[in-house]
Amino acid sequence: MSRRKIVVGILAYGSLGDDPGVEIGPLITGKIENVETPFRVEFARTSRTRGGAPTLVPVSKGGARVEATVLVLEERVSEDDAAGMLWRRETRREWSGKRYDPPSEPGVNEVMVRRLENFERLDVVLYAEIGANITDLTPRKLAELAIRSARSKAGREKKDGITYLIGAKNNGVKTPLMPEYEGEILRLTGAETIEQAHKMLTMRKP
Repeated sequence: MSRRKIVVGILAYGSLGDDPGVEIGPLITGKIENVETPFRVEFARTSRTRGGAPTLVPVSKGGARVEATVLVLEERVSEDDAAGMLWRRETRREWSGKRYDPPSEPGVNEVMVRRLENFERLDVVLYAEIGANITDLTPRKLAELAIRSARSKAGREKKDGITYLIGAKNNGVKTPLMPEYEGEILRLTGAETIEQAHKMLTMRKP
C-alpha cells in the first residue's frame, strides 16, 4: 500500500505572494487566500537588497496578525526541497543548488524556515522568519527609510520601501504602524498619494 503524498504550502504575507521567485513560481498549483498569519508582523526590518527599505517580519511585540496567502506546491515537491527553495529565494541564492541547513544558534540576520502542521487543510506550511533590526520603530523612521530607498537604485527598479508598502496594502495587509507610516511619507514628500510620492522620488533629474 503506497503512502499518501504530503502536500506542502508556503505562507506568503509580504512580497512573496506577488513575487514567489523563479524556483517556487512554476511549482505553484493553487492558492489559499484570505488566510491570517498565526503570528504578528510589522515593518520592523531594513532590507539591504531593497535599499534599506522597511520590510515585514514576525515580531514579538506590537504588530498584528495580517492577511496572507498560502501558495500550494505540486505534490512532487518535498518539504526539504520547499524549504531550500524558500530559503534561497529569501537570501537571493536562487538556482545556486545550496541546501537549507538551519543554524543551531541563529543570529538576527539568519533566515530561518519555520513550519506549521495541518494549517489551512495542508499537511505542512512553511514560512520564512528573520529578526527585526529597526530599533527606533516609529512611523517617521519608517518613512525616512522608505524615502531614502526610493531615491536609490532600488527605487528605479521598484524594489524600494514605497513600492513594498503599496504591494502590502494591495494584498490586504494592515499593521498598527501602517496608517501613520503612509501619512509620514505623504507629509515628508508633499505628495497626495504614495504612488505619487514614488513617482516624485524616482524622477530622473535633467
